[in-house]
Formats: sequence, C-alpha cells, structure tokens
Amino acid sequence: MSAMLLVRALRDPASVQGLGSGEWNALVSMARAEQLIGTLAHRLNGLSLPPAIDRIMADARDQAAFVRRQALWEADRARAALNGLDTPVILLKGTAYAAAGLKAGVGRSIGDLDILVPREALPSVETALMDAGWEWVKSDPYDDLYYRRWMHELPPMIHRERDRMIDVHHTILPLTARQTPDADAMIADRLELGGGLCVLSPEDMVLHCVAHLLADGDLAGCSRNLWDLHCLLEEFGGEGGFEARLESRAALHRLRPHLERGLRLANGLYGAGGALRLSDRLYVRRLLSRNHWGQETGKLTRLAFYIRSHWLRMPPLMLARHLWIKSGAGALTGQRRSQDGHVEIGAPKRASIR
Repeated sequence: MSAMLLVRALRDPASVQGLGSGEWNALVSMARAEQLIGTLAHRLNGLSLPPAIDRIMADARDQAAFVRRQALWEADRARAALNGLDTPVILLKGTAYAAAGLKAGVGRSIGDLDILVPREALPSVETALMDAGWEWVKSDPYDDLYYRRWMHELPPMIHRERDRMIDVHHTILPLTARQTPDADAMIADRLELGGGLCVLSPEDMVLHCVAHLLADGDLAGCSRNLWDLHCLLEEFGGEGGFEARLESRAALHRLRPHLERGLRLANGLYGAGGALRLSDRLYVRRLLSRNHWGQETGKLTRLAFYIRSHWLRMPPLMLARHLWIKSGAGALTGQRRSQDGHVEIGAPKRASIR
C-alpha cells in the first residue's frame, strides 16, 4: 500500500533516504491528508533532504509551531472564561499533549479545543462561554436536542471574533455507546498543570486516545490518532507499574478489548512489530486506505467502518430513527416537537454492557 510510505517514515525516519520524486510527492500528500505533515517534518528534521522537500518540511514545522501557540492561547481563553466557576477544566487530545509537553504533541495538528468538565457543571460552563463570546454552531433543533440528550458533549461552539471552535465534553463516549467509561473517575484523577488547567492521568489519556481511535468513529484520518497512541505508550510505558495500572483502568472504563486492539495496531505499525489478528488486518486496511495522491481508497472498507461507527454509537431502533430524521424524511412525515420547537426523541438509552 502506498500509505505504508508514511508509516515507515514516521517509524524510521532514515527510511526516506533514497526516495524518488514520485515517492516524495506521495509521502507529502499522504502526510497532509492524514494531518501528520508537522509530525513528519519534526521526525525528518536534521536529515539530508532534497531542497524542495527541505523547504516543505521547514514550512510545516513553522506552521505546527504557530498551531501550537494558537491552541494554547485558546486554552488560556477558555480558562479565563471559566475562571470564576468552581469546576475543573481538563484539556483533551492535541491541546492536552501540547500543554503537557508530551511527545505526542510535537508537530501535531490541532483543530478544535476539547475540554472535559463535570456533567453537573455544563449549564454554568455553557453560560460562561457564551458570555465570553462563544456561539452555537448547530442551529437545527433536532441536532441541538440530540447532542444534549445523547452525546458526550455540548453542541459545538465557535468564538464570534477568533473563529475558533470549542467542544465541551462531560464524558469521552456518547451516552448511547456500548462502552460506558467512568467520567467521574477520570475527572477525580486528573493532573493539575497549574493556572487553572488540567489533563487526564497518563492511563486515562491513553484510554481516551484508544476510545477516540476505535470506539467513536469510522477511523477516517486515524493514522494521526494511532501515532498519538504510539507516542503516549512510548512515553508512559517506562514508568514502573504503568502497564498494570493501564489494564486495571481499561477494565474500569470497559475499554479493555479496544485497548488490546490499539496496542496491537500501534506496535504492529509504529513499534517493534508483532502478530496481528485477522480482524486487526481489516483495521490496518482502513487506516492505510489512501493512494499516492493522498485520496481515500477502499470504498467498501470505508463503508463497512462507517456502518460500524454508527452501530457502536447507537442501539438499532435509535439509529434507524436518527438516520430517518437526518435524511429529511422525518421532517416530511412530521416529527413530534415539544413546545420549545425541539424534536422529541423517545428512543431508550442503550443498557451498559458489564
């Protein structure tokens, strides 16, 4: 697969020596498509590269530095907006990696600001953010109610002046998902960064990465998330007792099967290698579904994982209703609406698997 060029370059930067112009074009295209160009640029820093590629990598490092500053500034602005509330503000994903100075944050592409707060604090957090200039992105009443009733976060918000988005989580997976992580435990065991901001514990940070990679999506663009996982495991794995604590925490959050698969995939692609199960190879196929132009390939594989993502997120009856409404058919047949104009959703919550 052409996408293996990117995997090899991240795993072993010296492997790029001797690439031809076509291979370099493919490598850069795939790195950009997977939002790994900044990471790749840092991995290749110091190597002797073709002049044109050297300039591309230098620009990517500069852009990654700018993105990091921008992300940390957004985190600070959220901290300032929520400073008067008696609630922890926990950074997630790329911003957390950057703020904590972790390897996973080096050169990383960072989009939205993701934070985690206690569920009971959502009304006050929402009000404080709106007072500080954030506005709702979703205007559809059905989408608004769907987020508030079933999702793991508030509807996304965007700042009216800075045009930057924030996702306010109260847990790490939708409430309808098959797995039900213990958000209270994650919040209780957070690590303080100082200045009013926190990050998850190392074990929970790894498990959030695993959940985001394997339990909450169709794996589109997840080469970056798998690289995150590899870096986190490499950085935290040297701590005494980490593996035992991670396994115990995975059991608490009901994420052990996803963790086991994530470990195999990260080790198989970016680590020392290791045996992959037959089902793991389907995930590898999905992760590497790009051609030398960076375009996605494997239409049937992508469709299968798209269906899987919805199956993980919702019970069948709720999924059918959701797709019916989102297709527009629900509006045509007259969905029930409450007095405030919101669409009524009556599907029951999926029972947690123990």
